[in-house]
Amino acid sequence: MNAQTQHHKLVARSVKFDFSNSPVQWIPNDPICSHLINGINLILPAGEFWFCRVYNKTLPYLNNSILMDDVKGFIRQEATHARAHQTAQEFLKQHDYDLEPAFKKINWIFTILLGDRPLGIKALEKKSLEHFWLVTRVGVVAAIEHFTGVLGQWCMDNTSWDKADPVIADMFRWHLAEEVEHRCVAFDLFKEMIPNPVLFYLYRQFLMMLVFPIFIYMLADIARDLGKQDPDTKIQKIFNRNFFRLLPIYQKQAKATDNAPTLTFITKAIVRWISPNFHPETEGNTEQALDYLARSPAVQANR
Repeated sequence: MNAQTQHHKLVARSVKFDFSNSPVQWIPNDPICSHLINGINLILPAGEFWFCRVYNKTLPYLNNSILMDDVKGFIRQEATHARAHQTAQEFLKQHDYDLEPAFKKINWIFTILLGDRPLGIKALEKKSLEHFWLVTRVGVVAAIEHFTGVLGQWCMDNTSWDKADPVIADMFRWHLAEEVEHRCVAFDLFKEMIPNPVLFYLYRQFLMMLVFPIFIYMLADIARDLGKQDPDTKIQKIFNRNFFRLLPIYQKQAKATDNAPTLTFITKAIVRWISPNFHPETEGNTEQALDYLARSPAVQANR
């Protein structure tokens, strides 16, 4: 929640997932959405551990005790998410999927492009620029967290996964419920670090313009890496297309099945971000997320 209003204590819930009886195509009769969402398992550990590293660097700058508590809770939850999705990576490897090509792209983004010395630029190690680069990365996290928050609420409203593999569905639902739960933290932290409201508005729009196309491209591209390795040659042919030919296929499948958010849904979320009055509080239902977390099989089993 907004750090300045009612405070909701964020806790990291212990979970464990057994994928031994789960299929890679975990959504029945839908390899497209299955591979699209499986690709998230490859992106998240590197991304979320990067979130944690960046947020740990912000703690010395925080004077607001409530926001500091939120940030620490956010870090604990994101680290737990990353470890859970690492086990899902092992599951894909056990099914003979080669993940290294995808890992190279993902690690380049979070280590080389968004690291402490991006692209080897030493100038950003100077004190005056170091803080600017930290604030910029906090803004990148805020933009990404806008996506994860709205996708989380989509997941909370979704019923199509009721017929999917229960273990994989629970992993994503647990994760996305916590994204709804902590959806305001990144935005509030970014706003705290840019107190000038005009500058804050302009810079968050600028960063979203950069993050949005990269976010969509990475989702599609990593899914393509997995789909091209599917044992079924017919499915391989579907994914053996370039990015621009794949997007309409994803859109059509998601719209027809509701097994994944459509590009239209995601684009509408970007339009809402543009409003000067935007705040993530209106993007999700915390009680709905907490209700799922109270009945998640993985959460219940590890209490």
